[in-house]
Amino acid sequence: MTRFRIDLGYRGTDFHGWAKQPGLRTVQAAVESGLARVTGTDVTTVVAGRTDAGVHARRQVIHIDVDEEAIGKLVGRSNRSAEAALLSRLRGVLAAGEFFDIVIHAVTEVPEDFDARFSALWRSYQYRLADNRSFIDPLLTPVTPRHKGELDVEAMAEAAAEVQGLHDFLPFCKPRAGATTIRTLHELHVARDQEAVITIDLRADAFCHHMVRALVGGLIKVGSGSWDVTRPAELIAEADAGLTPDVPMFVTPAEGLVLTEVGYPAPEDYAARAAQTMARRDQE
Repeated sequence: MTRFRIDLGYRGTDFHGWAKQPGLRTVQAAVESGLARVTGTDVTTVVAGRTDAGVHARRQVIHIDVDEEAIGKLVGRSNRSAEAALLSRLRGVLAAGEFFDIVIHAVTEVPEDFDARFSALWRSYQYRLADNRSFIDPLLTPVTPRHKGELDVEAMAEAAAEVQGLHDFLPFCKPRAGATTIRTLHELHVARDQEAVITIDLRADAFCHHMVRALVGGLIKVGSGSWDVTRPAELIAEADAGLTPDVPMFVTPAEGLVLTEVGYPAPEDYAARAAQTMARRDQE
């Protein structure tokens, strides 16, 4: 078997998220259907991070394993490499069908110890939000939710700085059975771009379910004056202390969220990173 890393992006508007679901249009189902067409066999994808319905990805990463027979069918009589053939043919079948909202950026042969999910060091996201100060670009309105009124971005930035680090993000997560809500949030930055649109950039080792959109929701409460600047950090401090804050989450609309990048170590560290991540998951 040969392992390939595939870098791709997609507009999530018309997808019901990444993961396959019976009878629904999903990114995974589309990509695996395309892979089956070009290789002549069923291919299973492993993704760096599953995205929810309506969430976009600028730079997502998956890996696949393909046997020699499938590679032979893929390359055919051409003198192209397997990487080049897979890139060209997968782009072709997706663009020619109904999956024009998926873009294949690159295909790379990688060592078998590369794991798109477990070898990852971090994932980064950006959330775009317009308020009454923002220039409303009609080309970007489908991916930029609007907030009525004007938000205090300075207060939001101050609140964001106080919740970075290793914490229990239970107040801003939808817990899943057997999974931890402890994460390391490396970056949470709030600013206005040149058109006064609010951009919220986040980077963490991993994110639990709804964590990004719930954190953004908390910052919006700060920016609108509904919460004090210290409130998000106070809720996380309670969770760190083993308490369960009784505060309903405010989850922002999916269309403003984009997976922007996934970071990996040097190739010689793929296996060690994957082992470290899997060991931590087993302990959870």
